[in-house]
Amino acid sequence: MTGMIQIAATTEDHGGFEGYRADPPEAIRGALIVIHEIWGLVDHIKGVADRFADEGYLVIAPDLLTGIGVDPVAGQELHKLASSNDEAERTAGQPLMREKLAPMRSPEYAEWAIGALKKVVDYLEQQPGVDGRIGVVGFCFGGTYSFALAAADDRIRAAVPFYGAPPATADAAAIGAPVLALYGSTDANLMASLPEVTERMAAAGVDFRSHTYEGAGHAFFNDTNSRTYQEAVAADAWQRALAFLAETLV
Repeated sequence: MTGMIQIAATTEDHGGFEGYRADPPEAIRGALIVIHEIWGLVDHIKGVADRFADEGYLVIAPDLLTGIGVDPVAGQELHKLASSNDEAERTAGQPLMREKLAPMRSPEYAEWAIGALKKVVDYLEQQPGVDGRIGVVGFCFGGTYSFALAAADDRIRAAVPFYGAPPATADAAAIGAPVLALYGSTDANLMASLPEVTERMAAAGVDFRSHTYEGAGHAFFNDTNSRTYQEAVAADAWQRALAFLAETLV
């Protein structure tokens, strides 16, 4: 069964939400939650979910942004503006991006999003063959929420944030799962915070591993963004993620 499914009919805020489910062709090795970037559940993320499913994982990629007005169509348009090779077009699109993405920065939204992700864990936990083997992978916005979910739900057994930062409100000591964080060396904000993040994780006793790709920047894995995508880096990151999941989840 591959395609869109309803995860929750109603939630306290922002209504219900859907997710994209991708099933493995053969026996399930475990389950993954794949959390999208700030562009929402666009086709790129569905493609990533399909790739993980081909590796044997039952995958749910939840749609966390349609409820606040950024459905996949709107997200794709915003991404097109942000990744344009025309600097004037990118600059002109900034006010629209700030307007559309502002709701996700509220504490109320963050609380709702964590609750929604827990419902995805609930759903996966009930699926035959999963047997508690549930991990999370996220990109940018989704990378941050991968950290947050690992801290909020002890059913998560592995986390792989791509260029995400742990939320300031997340308690590192609450993370019981191993974490593999992947970064690009020219992603200035994340590079500046990485030493402190590493220190926080070590102090909390978290099995935290990070890898930084020299010369790569933010969104190096997104092959729909010609300005940021790095094929060789993305290929290596994919293999690292798979090896980590095989070690910690399977």
